[in-house]
Amino acid sequence: MTISLVSLTSCKSDDDGGDGGNTPSGTLTARIDGTNYQSLDISSSATVANNGQNLIIIASNSDGNAFAITIAGYSGPGTYPLGGGANIFNSASYTETDVDLNNPQNSTTEIWQAPYDDTQVGEINISEETDTKVIGTFNFSGKNVGGDQSVKNVTEGSFNLTKQTT
Repeated sequence: MTISLVSLTSCKSDDDGGDGGNTPSGTLTARIDGTNYQSLDISSSATVANNGQNLIIIASNSDGNAFAITIAGYSGPGTYPLGGGANIFNSASYTETDVDLNNPQNSTTEIWQAPYDDTQVGEINISEETDTKVIGTFNFSGKNVGGDQSVKNVTEGSFNLTKQTT
């Protein structure tokens, strides 16, 4: 009974990428300043590129909102910081596009990006990578550096995406 109790209460280390969340297969979910977001399966993927050294996550929804997350120096499951030093090149962004159907030239796009200074503003946790899937969680604060300088807080981010290799 003691062995069962010990095995049930064991937990993963901070370095293993943690819990993968409960996102539906093929999608990315998050809360942006408290508002729920879910991507479409058809426009969401995780690509392992550059001989496995980079992970690129792209996910968008039908409202014209999208996430782009890049891990440079990817080495499989683990925790990857967003910011926190000059030699950390991981990045994440959240984009909102407002399409004016009456006058498409009046459409606007705003991008909140992380990191936006030298501090750590979030992290990406890869909990599982298989031949066909990449599963993990993320959170970050992104700044609209090309616009009004506003900050959006992305919390409860989770993805369960189809994996591609290039």
